[in-house]
Amino acid sequence: MRDDLMHLLGISGQGAGFGRCRTTKVDDDCGWQREHLIFTGEGADREDIPAVFLRPPDGHPPVPAVIYAHAHGNRYGTGHTELLDGRPALHGPYAPDLRRLGIAALCFDLPAFGARQKPTESARAKALLWQGRTLFGQMLLELRSGVDFLAAHPVVAPDRIGGLGFSMGSTLAWWLAALDDRLRATSALCSFADLEALVQTGPHDGHGIYMTVPGLLPLARSGQIAGLTAPRALQICVGLKDWSTPEMAFVRGRLDLEAAYATAGAAERLHFHVEPEAGHEESAAMRQAVLAFLDQELCA
Repeated sequence: MRDDLMHLLGISGQGAGFGRCRTTKVDDDCGWQREHLIFTGEGADREDIPAVFLRPPDGHPPVPAVIYAHAHGNRYGTGHTELLDGRPALHGPYAPDLRRLGIAALCFDLPAFGARQKPTESARAKALLWQGRTLFGQMLLELRSGVDFLAAHPVVAPDRIGGLGFSMGSTLAWWLAALDDRLRATSALCSFADLEALVQTGPHDGHGIYMTVPGLLPLARSGQIAGLTAPRALQICVGLKDWSTPEMAFVRGRLDLEAAYATAGAAERLHFHVEPEAGHEESAAMRQAVLAFLDQELCA
């Protein structure tokens, strides 16, 4: 299924999405560093990709790390800065909490966000679809390249890399976990639902065009895709008043995901945090659950 998914995404057989990397600035963060980076994409335009890498100083023993996928929310000006500054739907930025746990984090501007707003999401998606590729696939390919970067860095423990994201970042996080066995533990917040159920009832139209993958529904359901993560640790956090996770669509996805983990004999590695009255936002309880999960699965 992975091979088929990669083919639909338009990234089958493609290598790393980054060429080179340079540091532009380093700020102190309570003894850790906020290293500001510029990756260079390997596509035809070789565009610069700004990023921030929250990490301990050189010479520090290797620590766990997460690849952090930022959200959408039609806030195209917000890219990698979400890790440091948060966004209204989050319960504060993640950088301070991850540092306190001793977890490094890498976040960069995904295509159409932050310093990469031109071309727009629509223009990028249409051009790639006409080429037989997808914007969602490009995002995932770049995130996999971020995992490459983390796995090779001397302050990162390569066997303790995880994924984390909210909303669009959530969808990217559980897809990345399904496609990349190097992710030991992944937490996905506020976007997990059976896509066919969303199409049947209409909420799919709330998602951006970045998420369009032609031919996906006949191949696999959301829970089956996420189930490729088994037996590695996966946490799904949702609010049932969230437009992107209506209860019927969430339950369908959950049943498929639970079946995949049961088949793998790893039911205990699958975690759900469900808030019946929560919407498309992270609550204090959700943040607490995420940090406890990451601490247990990456740091213990």
